[in-house]
Amino acid sequence: MADDKSKTDNRDRSQVAGDEEYEVGYLASKFGLSIPDVRQLIAKYGNHRDTLEREAKALGNR
Repeated sequence: MADDKSKTDNRDRSQVAGDEEYEVGYLASKFGLSIPDVRQLIAKYGNHRDTLEREAKALGNR
């Protein structure tokens, strides 16, 4: 049976849910950072995924 396209949720994939451990853990493992490092990035730059990934990549390369 096909998916019902009229039923959508309100998730915004461009945002990182900083209060969700799995999202923070995913970013930490993806860029080789610690959980506190990722939480500091979220506090400093907000929760926009593109910005966080750019800054995490820069931090991971140091």
